[in-house]
Amino acid sequence: MTKCSIAELSDRTAVRVSGDDAHKFLQDVVTNDVTKAVDGTAVHAALLTPQGKILFDFFLLDRGDHLLLECGRESVDEFIKRLTFYRLRAAVDFEDLSNNVKVWAAWDGTPALPDDAIQYADPRFEALGFRAIVQTSDDISQSGCDVVGEDAYHKHRISLGVPEADKDYPLGETFPHEADYDQLAGVDFHKGCYVGQEVVSRVEHRGTARKRIVPVRGKADLSSGAPVSVGEASIGVMGSVSGDRGLAMIRLDRAEKAVTQGQSLRAGDIEISLEQPGWASFTVPGAAQ
Repeated sequence: MTKCSIAELSDRTAVRVSGDDAHKFLQDVVTNDVTKAVDGTAVHAALLTPQGKILFDFFLLDRGDHLLLECGRESVDEFIKRLTFYRLRAAVDFEDLSNNVKVWAAWDGTPALPDDAIQYADPRFEALGFRAIVQTSDDISQSGCDVVGEDAYHKHRISLGVPEADKDYPLGETFPHEADYDQLAGVDFHKGCYVGQEVVSRVEHRGTARKRIVPVRGKADLSSGAPVSVGEASIGVMGSVSGDRGLAMIRLDRAEKAVTQGQSLRAGDIEISLEQPGWASFTVPGAAQ
């Protein structure tokens, strides 16, 4: 039996959201339904620009008298600043917990963490495993999992075809469908209005998402940032990589045309093939079904 692995995600932290209006405030501005965060269930969501592009990604947890948002560490100040901008007169407060907590990810099993750890299944795709917000002072050496480096987590994530902000898509420039939020439980299409909702709904109802992040396999080790091309024409760009596996933002219509015409795809100088992720309802051109 494979022993579970656990890795600290050094680029993640948490924000505490409290106040009488905290739940309603978040429900009115984020892409997913806050009321789904019950009984320890986390919600994957984003805060968008009014034009419908992802500004911040996070996991939301309802702790009763407050909510926790697991988010990017480097952008936490800007995240709180943007939430404060939308607060107006709502009774809601935000606290950066970066000095108090660490975020961990575990997979291939369930870790045994300290009692004060907040552990939750990754809501995007079951095979990703678990995430946890743990006090900085807590010892996780007795978790029953092998403590591994962050690269091991990203290798696991890439193998499942799951993208991550700033590694596979630039924040402030990417629509939710392009980053597969519609496929990975990041958007609720029935909850009502939120910032950027009209654009996201229009793409969903018209089925006009032409670009997607998809897994790729190369005939040699791949490089992050390499252009994906067919002949001289660029059709995408590589995001995060692990050896010969990686994720790429691809124009699927152009990839389909290339496959139909028998043309090869390349990432830089490396020939690649596209793969069908297990969570996707859309078809990846040329991938084995």
